[in-house]
Amino acid sequence: MTSTARRVVVTGMGATTPLGGDVASTWDAALAGRSGARPIVAPWTTEHELPITFAAQAAVPSADVLTRPETKRLDPSAQFSVIAAREAWADAGRPEVDPVRLGSVLATGIGGIWTLLNAWDTLKEKGPRRVLPLTVPMLMANSSTAAVSLEFKAGAGAHTPVSACASGAEALAYGAEMIRSGRADVVIAGGTEAAIHPLPIAAFAAMHAMSTRNDDPAHASRPFDTQRDGFVLGEGAGVVVLESEEHARARGARIHAELLGVGLSADAHHIAAPEPAGMGVSRAVGDALGDAGITASDIHHINAHATSTPVGDVAEVKGLNLALGGAIDQIAVSATKSMTGHLLGAAGAVESILTILALRDRLAPPTINVEDLDPEVNLDVVRKESRSLPGEGRLIGLNNAFGFGGHNVSLVFGTV
Repeated sequence: MTSTARRVVVTGMGATTPLGGDVASTWDAALAGRSGARPIVAPWTTEHELPITFAAQAAVPSADVLTRPETKRLDPSAQFSVIAAREAWADAGRPEVDPVRLGSVLATGIGGIWTLLNAWDTLKEKGPRRVLPLTVPMLMANSSTAAVSLEFKAGAGAHTPVSACASGAEALAYGAEMIRSGRADVVIAGGTEAAIHPLPIAAFAAMHAMSTRNDDPAHASRPFDTQRDGFVLGEGAGVVVLESEEHARARGARIHAELLGVGLSADAHHIAAPEPAGMGVSRAVGDALGDAGITASDIHHINAHATSTPVGDVAEVKGLNLALGGAIDQIAVSATKSMTGHLLGAAGAVESILTILALRDRLAPPTINVEDLDPEVNLDVVRKESRSLPGEGRLIGLNNAFGFGGHNVSLVFGTV
């Protein structure tokens, strides 16, 4: 991606996560180092004899926020996105914008799996006449961005990046490009996921991708620790309002941060395993820095992808070292999946919000559960408790998001 004269800023943020039902409660829990992982209280864990019986479930159920008709007409993934988008829009001051200059980019990794599989069960058990008429609009991967576009009358375009666990970050990248290219003045962008369902759990378990610490969910996600054994499945959504700086200044908007740079690459290595030397990661990070017009020494904070998998964490570390060189020792690194779990298609968006908040409050959240730092992790990992970032001058942060298929996205944010 190449920078243009149009600068992109973040004027609104919204989230519903395993740590809280909104941005404020999520951030408070993250700074306190609280885990969102807990046992799944549902009969299907025993009914299907699942090998993993815990997850990082949304702290506030969608049914507690949305109306009953809304929950019946939207898949859980779309429910989360609507909740987060409404908060982000309100946080942005409900900007007045020509609908044809307003875009929507809501990403997902898996989409409406609850709707799809429930409909399949209905078909098998009750026949085709009992399948709901809204099944296809609910299960399609673009249902979230469609719902948001309809609600906010976003006519500049409604898009759905689907790039596994890089999806949420790629949505912000695409939204920024819509503004930079002149297609839109404002874009509602983010990611959502609601995949805490027996099939994904069984499938991820079969890949040996998930932690098996059923007896201790709160300590299961342990990025960079020598005893890490896989990620913890999470759910929720993160949404931001992106806006051209000119448009934001003209209406007197509060600006949380500037989206300075975007880097994207593909490993082209394996459908699930990362390229072990971190070459793809390095290209994405390097391109993001180049797009932002900064060098490695300008970065103060990194929110790492760091899923808590044995191979993935080390590949990211190698990529960061390749891209950042000697500056790596001076950068405070947080791995917030240790608390939120892995929100798949929502992860990059939620973690972008956490990166922005870290810059805003000059406070890097802790990485919990790191009892024995892997000797291959030569990063300055923020552990046990939050850490102050430099108190003066502009702060710059990097957020990484990588996904199955070799997708790599890096985003650079800065205070204004």
